[in-house]
Amino acid sequence: MNQPSVQPGANRRHPEGRKELMGFQVGVRESTQSWRELLVDLKARGLAIAPELAIGDGALGFWKAMDEVFPSTRHSAAGCTRPATS
Repeated sequence: MNQPSVQPGANRRHPEGRKELMGFQVGVRESTQSWRELLVDLKARGLAIAPELAIGDGALGFWKAMDEVFPSTRHSAAGCTRPATS
């Protein structure tokens, strides 16, 4: 039986509003370890300065990994993660 996969991912929002995918990991859950691996990979690929603010959907593993890898980054809960349609 195949387990469903999740893809913890990191996006960057540019000042003009453009969104850029910075990286993602394919796994079976959004664990602290999965998020840590993604964040460490981003650092290894050149993210030298910690983000000022991280916005997440409430995945507890994300916040714990952020505290470990980028302890100075502030946290904020996401409101709506999808654009409204009319």
